[in-house]
Amino acid sequence: MIVLVMGVSGSGKTTIGEALAERLGWPYLDADDFHPRANVEKMKAGIPLNDADRQPWLDAINETLRKADEEDESLVLGCSALKQAYRDTLAHGVRDFRTVYLKGSYELIRSRVEKRHHRYMPASLLKSQFETLEEPRDALVADVSGKPGETLAKIEAGLKSR
Repeated sequence: MIVLVMGVSGSGKTTIGEALAERLGWPYLDADDFHPRANVEKMKAGIPLNDADRQPWLDAINETLRKADEEDESLVLGCSALKQAYRDTLAHGVRDFRTVYLKGSYELIRSRVEKRHHRYMPASLLKSQFETLEEPRDALVADVSGKPGETLAKIEAGLKSR
């Protein structure tokens, strides 16, 4: 099983994704690690990525996911995957692909992003992420307004019931 933990920057993808992977005993992959240097430089400069920027990044992640699937390996991927087309690219050719959507209000997420430092994602890009976000149609939705442990427990229960 490949589990995508998705949401805007600051929604808790890394915190929840790493904890979920640990509990399941699976590897955790951070989609940020797949960005080409040009994308990183663009984001550092406060310039939102466009679909042309994202396509090679998504394709590289999908290749990794398909290899894991072919080898019957399960893993958790933390990735913004803001549009349905991005999620479709990630899932292409993967037999058991599940999406967990970390959902929170703009105000809550903004307050989190303003308190942290990300290696290249400035808080100024959060608005564009919410504008780009297409909420998934068939995901396990997890409200991130509570404590991470509560969110994690709901996700685990939801994955087991599917």
